[in-house]
Amino acid sequence: MVISSEFGCQHLVDFDNFALKKMIKQIESREDVSLLVNTFYTKVRKDELLGPIFNGIITDWPTHLELLTDFWETNLLYKRKYFGNPMSAHVEVDNKCGNTINELHFGTWINLWLETVNELFEGEVAQIAINRSRNMGTFIHLNMFNARTQEAER
Repeated sequence: MVISSEFGCQHLVDFDNFALKKMIKQIESREDVSLLVNTFYTKVRKDELLGPIFNGIITDWPTHLELLTDFWETNLLYKRKYFGNPMSAHVEVDNKCGNTINELHFGTWINLWLETVNELFEGEVAQIAINRSRNMGTFIHLNMFNARTQEAER
């Protein structure tokens, strides 16, 4: 067997079985979080449903990806790097989209996140990434709906 590194991932080549298997690892560092965030948002940007929203709102992807890496590093590795307000940012995006973001958007986002985590990582922190994404998705969706209701009552 031979281990090779390519595009930030390690692969195990089993010449006896002619198989190429990705070596999945633990989330342990900012580099791991960055790989997760960048891989995930590459999928989001290409997604038929989510791509137009994200590409229409985000004008500086490198800066945004660093901000999201800070957010997830804070949430997964407990290194305080993120100091923003994701709730207000998502309400603002929903407003810019005419309050049309719904459960299908959140479901697609979560499914892409789960797919990416499971492709790249395993272990406790990977499971935390999955659980937190589900919790945050639900929380943000409910609060976006609440913000719409509050706005309509004014």
